[in-house]
Formats: sequence, structure tokens, C-alpha cells
Amino acid sequence: MEKISILTAGDSAVTVEFANEISPDINRRVIAFGRALAKKKIKGVLEFIPTFRSVTVFYDPCLISYGRLCKLLMRMAENTEAIGEDTKRVFYIPVCYEEAYAPDMHTVMEHTGLSRQSIIELHSGRDYLIYMLGFLPGFAYLGGLDERLHTPRLATPRTKIEAGSVGIGGSQTGIYPLDSPGGWQLIGKTPVRPYEERRENPILYRAGDYIRFVPIKEKEYQEIDMYCRAGNYHCQVKED
Repeated sequence: MEKISILTAGDSAVTVEFANEISPDINRRVIAFGRALAKKKIKGVLEFIPTFRSVTVFYDPCLISYGRLCKLLMRMAENTEAIGEDTKRVFYIPVCYEEAYAPDMHTVMEHTGLSRQSIIELHSGRDYLIYMLGFLPGFAYLGGLDERLHTPRLATPRTKIEAGSVGIGGSQTGIYPLDSPGGWQLIGKTPVRPYEERRENPILYRAGDYIRFVPIKEKEYQEIDMYCRAGNYHCQVKED
């Protein structure tokens, strides 16, 4: 087991670091620790933010001392292996890879030497672990992109990428949840809203869940988009 470290992050925050690497096993410990911390409800802890391999904990020094907090957090972190894993949740996200929705598909084809169909099959052929959420509300940092699909980002980022765009950036893939500038190579688009303010839970999924992309045709995209705009579409979610 990697040695756990607790690092000071200003006068009212600490970072619990589980390892100096990014891996599914380390991330599972991060997620387990975060969920245990949420259940523990330590007096003085205000909020926490999980990342690929660490959790930053914000606290009120008037309610709990630095020393006591570090002892409690270290004890919890060292016992994350004993915390039972939650059921694996896989969100099936429909994606249209057709030309009108994939402006950079040809660039990815040229870089990888793969056909359009091969790219679609590889991209949609596995479950992607959500390591963390960040950058934008509902933006999921996914792990597990097939190495054959790794493609550099655009040399000049776009000033606007439409919400729902699915792209590849280096060794990662993901969905833009909101209109945003960005430099990823766009290979498809989903009508699903990863972030929707009017939902009871605005962000569709959470760190520790999985995403699987499901290829759809343009007609199906338009139908699902209509349901999404009306707030009547629910992604298929499977639990193992």
C-alpha cells in the first residue's frame, strides 16, 4: 500500500494524498474515503473535493484544530480498504458520431490511421471510470481511453464548443456539459445534458461511476434531444 500523506493547503484546508500516481485502484480509495467522510460528518469540516489521487478537505479552525483533524483523517484514510465498495453504476450515454456532429473525426482518422467505424467501435466499446469532476459543472475526467485513439489537442482551441460535444484530448475523452471554449478533437455529440440546473441532482453522475458511449443515428439523436429539452429523458443506468 502507498504511504498516505496529509499536506497543508493554507490555513483552513488540508490535502489527503493517497499516492503519487493515477490508477483505478488509487481512485477507488479516494472515492471510498470521500464517501466515508461524508457519512462521518466531522464537526468543523465544511466541504471536501476529491481528485484523481487525493482529497482536499476544507475546515473551520475555530471548530476543530489542525492536529485533531489530521489524526481523524489519517485514521479514516488508512482504513479505506475496509470500506465496502458501492455497486458499480454504468451510465449509457447515446452519441451520434455522424459527420455533422463530428467536425474533427477526419483529423483523428488521419492521426490514428483508423477508419471512422473502427474509431466508433473502439470509443464505444468499453466502460470509462469517472475519476473526478471539474473544469465545468458535470465535466467528467474519464480513464480508460484505448491507446490507439490517443490524439493531440487542437493547436488553436475553439472559442466555443457546444454542450454535449464528445471529444478526445491526448489520452482522455469526455463530454462538454456546457457551451465552452476548448481544444479537444470532437468526434461526436450527445443530446444528454450531464449538467441540468433544473434537475433535482443537477449533475447526472458522480466520481466513481462509469460511462459507456452508445452509437446512435441522427434521427435518434433528434428524438432524444427533444425529450431532453422537455426534461423527459432518462439515461439507461445499469448496476452490477
